[in-house]
Amino acid sequence: MLKRHVFISQNLKTASMVRDMVKEGAVEALKKCFSSRMEFGTAGLRAAMGPGISCMNDLTIIQTTQGFCRYLEENFGNLKERGVVIGYDARAHPPSGGSSKRFSSLAAAVFISRGVPVHLFSDITPTPFVPFTVSHLGLCAGIMVTASHNPKQDNGYKVYWENGAQIVSPHDKGIATAIEENLEPWPESWNIEEALKSPLLKDPYQDIHAQYFKAIQKHCHHRDINKSSEVKIVHTSVHGVGHAFVQSAFKAFDLHPPYAVEEQKDPDPEFPTVKYPNPEEGEGVLTLSFALAEREGAAFVLANDPDADRLAIAEKQQSGQWRVFSGNELGALLGWWMFRCWKQQNSDKDAVKSLYMLSSTVSSKILRAIALKEGFHFEETLTGFKWMGNRARDLLDQGKTVLFAFEEAIGYMCSPSVLDKDGVSAAAIAGEMISYLATKKTILSQQLTAIYDEYGYHISKNSYFICHDQDVIRSLFERLRNYSGQKDSYPTECGRFSISAVRDLTTGYDSNQPNNKAVLPTSSSSQMITFTFSNGGVATMRTSGTEPKIKYYTELCAAPGNSDVTQLKKELDDLVDAIVENFFEPEKNKLQPKPE
Repeated sequence: MLKRHVFISQNLKTASMVRDMVKEGAVEALKKCFSSRMEFGTAGLRAAMGPGISCMNDLTIIQTTQGFCRYLEENFGNLKERGVVIGYDARAHPPSGGSSKRFSSLAAAVFISRGVPVHLFSDITPTPFVPFTVSHLGLCAGIMVTASHNPKQDNGYKVYWENGAQIVSPHDKGIATAIEENLEPWPESWNIEEALKSPLLKDPYQDIHAQYFKAIQKHCHHRDINKSSEVKIVHTSVHGVGHAFVQSAFKAFDLHPPYAVEEQKDPDPEFPTVKYPNPEEGEGVLTLSFALAEREGAAFVLANDPDADRLAIAEKQQSGQWRVFSGNELGALLGWWMFRCWKQQNSDKDAVKSLYMLSSTVSSKILRAIALKEGFHFEETLTGFKWMGNRARDLLDQGKTVLFAFEEAIGYMCSPSVLDKDGVSAAAIAGEMISYLATKKTILSQQLTAIYDEYGYHISKNSYFICHDQDVIRSLFERLRNYSGQKDSYPTECGRFSISAVRDLTTGYDSNQPNNKAVLPTSSSSQMITFTFSNGGVATMRTSGTEPKIKYYTELCAAPGNSDVTQLKKELDDLVDAIVENFFEPEKNKLQPKPE
């Protein structure tokens, strides 16, 4: 017989929510909260705040931290000397009493009850400050309590290892097992008051603030231009933590402070002015920024997501229209800029041989094209900064220079001080790039064209379909694996487009490899197939680890000299239409398109 342990939360608000659901006979809501425990994966946890084992609340935070603490005790003999860091954003959920600050205090109480020193930030902080602190202080691990750009009711628990990068397998499985073995709260785990008075608790805020802004100044190369620049830039933190930190980053680079969007600059867990607090969603999130830019005569808008690890940029065009750059376009601009600055600092011709740039496999291949021409190394990793951060750490340990890494989801790593995406340092570096280009009477869109002219046009088109039915998702991908009715018979064409290669990172198949075995790591728990087309197009279809989406990423890479952009865009549009019609079959599979 299956034994079920019931652990009682000491949070009166979640208990009251459960009583109300019982009173109202809300069986479905109760099932949703209590039927299955949140799964701890390489991205840690992310779920709605509320009662029950499927939600983020005091009890599930304590249980998760107890498991994580036990796992660290097993892996580090010196955990009690080195300790951990905990940071948090400004999210809060008044109905359940949950908030990022409370969750981080409970996590601290768990570690302190085991004699582990905790560096707990005394105030909200951007996510990149946690991996920075792990590396800077040589700690065993870091925790960031944030749900990044998710809807307001969500929260999350993101974990970093001693190398300063997010955890990868097998740590996720080890931690998940340890959580299951430590579900009963330890006596002192609830005792926040005692923990906050403990000599084991330290506040790293002032020291890390100073050290971080000192570290990113290594990437400031045009201080005189920055000081005298008259370029006007607007910045929004979209009700998140970014405002004060981006102001400090601009100050560290001697850039004039950006104009802050007043209605969005202070942290607000309600995100009252936006439907989704995600700058990736484009213009809707930037409406107030554009209005402020028009009033101030500014031609540039920088936007961070709520935990300030991502950065979006928009630029006013000569037509008066605003252009919001895609993550791939910003990856091209920042990659070009980082290499240009590095080249000016390094006259040694051989130094380029130990220089590396990284991007995820669903991001633009523009860095590969730049690397081929300039002589540095380019490597591709699986999707997500956990892979790029860990690979960067390996390369740094081998004495290599990792100059830049990016992913198309507006994430950039411009400094090896933070082995994760960092929207704060990226904002200052982008500010300097914009100011430098202004001295050449050039704007970002013109520079992007110049990059494509030199290294070849890379035009991309990414989107997604929403699908809540796992069976539909599974059969959609299985159909592609057995296209002609036989196992491993992938399609050889899509509409009028001929397919030259297929890589399936769910099964480990890659038609480009001599033994048909993929080089990149594979995972049977997520779907991901990449098609390479004879016309230079690449398309990847994959499921999302945190949302009910089937995403697609497409790019057409042209050789330098082929600059008929209209024709290239039409070719890519036709290719995307063919993929949607033949591979996604949205009508048959009842897929919802991305909301406009």
